[in-house]
Amino acid sequence: MKTIDKIPTSKIQRATKLVSTGAKVGVNYLKYYGDKLTKTEIEAKERLNQNNAEDIYDGLKQLKGSALKVAQMLSMEKSIMPQAYVEKFSLAQFSVPPLSPPLVLKTFKKYFGKSPNEIFDTFNATSVNAASIGQVHIAEKNGKKLAVKIQYPGVAESISSDLAMVKPIAMSMFNIKGKDSDKYFKEVEGKLIEETNYILEVEQSKEIARKCAHIPNLLIPQYYEELSSERIITMDYMEGEHLSEFTSYNTSQEFSNQLGQALWDFYMFQIHNLRKVHADPHPGNFLVSDEAKLIALDFGCMKTIPNEFYVPYFELAEKENINNREKFVEKLYQLEILREDDNAKEVAFFTEMFHEMLSLFTQPLHAEIFDFSNGDFFGKIAELGERYSKNTELRKMNANRGSKHFIYINRTFFGLYNLMFDLKAKGIKINNFKTL
Repeated sequence: MKTIDKIPTSKIQRATKLVSTGAKVGVNYLKYYGDKLTKTEIEAKERLNQNNAEDIYDGLKQLKGSALKVAQMLSMEKSIMPQAYVEKFSLAQFSVPPLSPPLVLKTFKKYFGKSPNEIFDTFNATSVNAASIGQVHIAEKNGKKLAVKIQYPGVAESISSDLAMVKPIAMSMFNIKGKDSDKYFKEVEGKLIEETNYILEVEQSKEIARKCAHIPNLLIPQYYEELSSERIITMDYMEGEHLSEFTSYNTSQEFSNQLGQALWDFYMFQIHNLRKVHADPHPGNFLVSDEAKLIALDFGCMKTIPNEFYVPYFELAEKENINNREKFVEKLYQLEILREDDNAKEVAFFTEMFHEMLSLFTQPLHAEIFDFSNGDFFGKIAELGERYSKNTELRKMNANRGSKHFIYINRTFFGLYNLMFDLKAKGIKINNFKTL
């Protein structure tokens, strides 16, 4: 894979890169209008999406950082994003061009004050894995194989300006408007700032590893504070393959079920017992060992769940409350899904919309045992998402719905469901660690 010798770090450099990407998108639209003369609307739109996805991703992967992280987050919105974008943006999870070895050595010395060879017995300057915020290298010390994650230069300093540049695109895509929209972007900005603080990530990783040690078939690497800094993390190198690689060929239902149960228990224990959760559940953050054990990585994005959100959120998910109109509406107000300034039409529309969504989406939570290989269930979720994404009535309304905490909690559940479906896990015990 081609390496990168330089990353744009100043606001002007990064803005210029995005402007040039925008120009390419403009050209793609001109091609689209030409295609409509000779092709069907579906064919023309498909080509437009493919060209735009490729050009936008190519631009973002040069920038890395927050802009690429947002693309990664959007790739998980499979029911909203066109397939071309999902496929291209999902590469940001674990497959982007890495820094060149000379830039790696320069960056390491800048962040640690010493070169890698002064710290480790051996250090491979060629990356084994590159993602949106940092890349991983293999090192050895005292006979132990280690993984060293190095943050890309300029990422932490450019979060606010990057988000300001992609904000108009995100607002248009998710129909966000109005003066209170900033609370959602502040939530994302705060989490991205936390993700660049590797000292915090090491602390969170060690805490989760300690508190989740009892969960069967779950492995978490050991982290080394003395070999880490604000922009560098050193941990045990974990042997395994990415979850998406494993699911592409696996034929063992036993392994699928074992991994699925470990994944489900890992998330339910965090949510219901720790009230803090690994809020970045994409395939690049999980490996599968030779013994089909789940290896959890990257605890930079941890979402604390405040009690004032946790209680009504999971009360709303209870079947008896979904089927009790008065209770259901009460919870919608508590969670800021319905607002005091809504008119009667908006109250009726969003009450019906969320009732339909939650009646479907909470089905696993209402069961003792659930089959996550059920294609009908996930097909209905995809159909529902696509239907509302095209709903013209919804586009006319202010879609700023829900507490800011929904962003990462809903992202966690959508990501978890997608991973469980990819595993085709069956017979999953739902309430192993639930303590409401």
